[in-house]
Amino acid sequence: MVRQFAITLILALALSGTAFAKEEAKINDAQIAHIAYTAGQIDVAAGKQALAKSKDATVRSFAEEMVRDHTAVNDKALALVKKLGVTPEANPTSTALSNAAAKKLMDLDKLNGAAFDRAYIENEVAYHKTVNGALSTTLIPNAKNGELKQLLETGLKLFQEHQQHAEHLVAAFH
Repeated sequence: MVRQFAITLILALALSGTAFAKEEAKINDAQIAHIAYTAGQIDVAAGKQALAKSKDATVRSFAEEMVRDHTAVNDKALALVKKLGVTPEANPTSTALSNAAAKKLMDLDKLNGAAFDRAYIENEVAYHKTVNGALSTTLIPNAKNGELKQLLETGLKLFQEHQQHAEHLVAAFH
């Protein structure tokens, strides 16, 4: 299940990244903002699901960190787009992300106990790898506004730390 979600997400981002590379002028800051915000919301939802399902203190602490940090970054993103007078624009990538995440949440909801904890943490590793890759190869390079680019770069550093934290937790579960 985790691999299926990761593959879906990677394909969505890769396909959109290919389209961005071919038609770079077609991706704009409003679309980038929507993709980044959507990715953050997905991890907030996953963290909330983990808080509702997990009894493991380590998993719960990690989930609280995901909810707190991704909410904070999304709040900054919303403040920035408001300041700039930009309305985030839905696009095929943000839609694909949302659809894949909804399926993943349903899959995770079927699990309980250690099986849920392990699948949640493994998914967090895969998700952060994919999002971090998209940030560094597609979203940041294509952002035109300096403030948006800076926010994305700050988010990338934080999300790389999340990935490392999740990788450490996966190792503890095996």
